[in-house]
Amino acid sequence: MSSVAPAELPIDRELADGEAAEIAEHEPSTKAGRVKKRLTSRTATIASIVIAVLWTIPTFGLLISSFRPAELIRTTGWWTIFQNPGFTLENYQDVLFSASSSSPQLGAYIVNSIAITLLGTLITLVFAAMAAYAFAWIKFKWVNWLFIFVFALQIIPLQMSLVPLLQIFSTVLRPMQAWLHDIVPIIPEQNYLPLWLAHAMFGLPLAIFLLHNFISDIPGDVIEAARVDGATHGQVFFRIVLPLATPALASFAIFQFIWVWNDLLVALIFSGGTQDVAPITQRLAELVGTRGQDWQLLTAAAFISIIIPLIVFFSLQRYFVRGLLAGATKG
Repeated sequence: MSSVAPAELPIDRELADGEAAEIAEHEPSTKAGRVKKRLTSRTATIASIVIAVLWTIPTFGLLISSFRPAELIRTTGWWTIFQNPGFTLENYQDVLFSASSSSPQLGAYIVNSIAITLLGTLITLVFAAMAAYAFAWIKFKWVNWLFIFVFALQIIPLQMSLVPLLQIFSTVLRPMQAWLHDIVPIIPEQNYLPLWLAHAMFGLPLAIFLLHNFISDIPGDVIEAARVDGATHGQVFFRIVLPLATPALASFAIFQFIWVWNDLLVALIFSGGTQDVAPITQRLAELVGTRGQDWQLLTAAAFISIIIPLIVFFSLQRYFVRGLLAGATKG
């Protein structure tokens, strides 16, 4: 007696092919399908290439200018490098190894910027992640109104809070830090603490808002299953939420790091302008000179200052797109 299975296999294959075609046909109708189609279209690819080229040209010009003598920078543009050739390493030598008081080395300023940026970013991420988890998964009174209040803090201009914060830091923080340094000498005497707190305060509202949108999209079944198994909020946060929120944390870390690294206003207000605390952006503002005659030093120093942010960006770039699109394709 012959089996009917071979006769049914082509029919099953046709049905499977038909279902796959139907899924592919209806995928663009969903929000995720539309976003994917737009981001991978030929027009989007061409636009991305054009934007990348336009964004890279100034950096390329900065690199070329940093190796040109002062006379050529003043009289010719970097795009005339073939008509007016000339290269030198004196610009980097003066910026990195000069011992004169008028052109001090950038090493101390780079160390200050790293110390300010790392802690300014880390403090913001730690408190923002905990607050975002609390707003998303801990039910307490006035949670929605409090979240709206935190979100509304983004509207307040940064400049309005500079003077009150400076008064508080001058009367409370600095004497307290000096007192702690006298008791525990290992605590640094530099006034990094006002800069850390200022950058954290200015970055927290946006960080809480962005991380809340990502953490609230975590499936509730995962959180509830952990709670049923007896996990506390701390265990859920560290063992479940943080690993799942790594793309969002890395994405905001890039933004916060670059913002703090490139900041000049907050550094001028809270650092006191002294060399032991001032970041590299303050030194860049001074390198031009009183008459704007030291552009060759500024180009070399500016190119040195962008190396560390580029390293941070390329180190975290695999999380960057996933973090930016987190929640954008939901539904």
